[in-house]
Amino acid sequence: MARDDDTQARIRALVRASLEREVTGIEPVEAGLGSRRFFRVAIEQPGEPAFVIARVEHDEDPALRPPGVPPEPPLEPIRAWLSSHGLPVPVCHGSEPGLVLLEDLGDTSLESAAHSLAIGDVHALYLRACDLVPKLQSLPSPASGVANFGRRLDDALFRYKAEIFVEWVLPLADTNAGAEAVTDAFERIAEEAQDAPQRLSHRDYKAANLHMHNDRLVMIDLQGALLAPPEYDLVCLLRDSQVGLDEDFVRQALAAVRPRLPDAPAADEFTRRFTLLTLTRNGKDLSRYLYAAKIRDDTRYLAHVPRAIQTLRVAAAEAAAWDPVFSRLADIISSLPDSPCGP
Repeated sequence: MARDDDTQARIRALVRASLEREVTGIEPVEAGLGSRRFFRVAIEQPGEPAFVIARVEHDEDPALRPPGVPPEPPLEPIRAWLSSHGLPVPVCHGSEPGLVLLEDLGDTSLESAAHSLAIGDVHALYLRACDLVPKLQSLPSPASGVANFGRRLDDALFRYKAEIFVEWVLPLADTNAGAEAVTDAFERIAEEAQDAPQRLSHRDYKAANLHMHNDRLVMIDLQGALLAPPEYDLVCLLRDSQVGLDEDFVRQALAAVRPRLPDAPAADEFTRRFTLLTLTRNGKDLSRYLYAAKIRDDTRYLAHVPRAIQTLRVAAAEAAAWDPVFSRLADIISSLPDSPCGP
């Protein structure tokens, strides 16, 4: 209670200092798997904004990032830098270390819309989301001051993804293949990723992190942005473990966006990297869901486990047809049970 009281007092003080108004109510907003917390803050009337979202940092779970890799940079200045270049991001209404007051974008994300709208409307929204990826990748690198441009989807992050896959997914597999099969496959993917063009990536460009507000799709959760292959954000969006998309639509969306990327990768290398990055991205998702359920008793994401497994099966089979190093990983994934809770 004392910690909650302290947090609310900080929020009230920052609203007073930044907006010169008083808070009339503070309600928690459901957060994801990270340690960050969010609150919807009602502000006395008259005046705008009527509500803001308070984004509160807490000590992170060290299991959610590789050992020796520093935490993500703060939200500023990457938010302000993206805003200055015309990218749709939340307005900042005030900040201090560990606390930011952001534009309240409401509760309708692309994820929630995908589960409620007609399929044609869903596809139109996803094409709009795809349109933002070339714009993000075309931004010039700043001379200095934005730490995200010094970060990359590097070997350490791929090793971490392999390690948590071995820890949380491999024990569910009915196969003789061991940890080495996972490590070898993820190392090969890391090698291909490092040889690819490096462009600014949101890093978690999934439907839950795109909010619909005043006919805009607005990107949130920006602080993890880094340099990555040009396919990475498209993997996050179109291979989202939490939203199932028709495979024909995915192919159409990829064919439309590929030539508009700054590097315009050749179709075969684009498809290959998209498939390989699906293995590491969805493998990490699956590992996180299982970890959260077992260690933190957070079972919200178990419903997405079957989709994650099915996506991995398809990608692993494609990769194995290209390169024998992925054959043992494909065996592991094909033997996973369909049940969210494992065997």
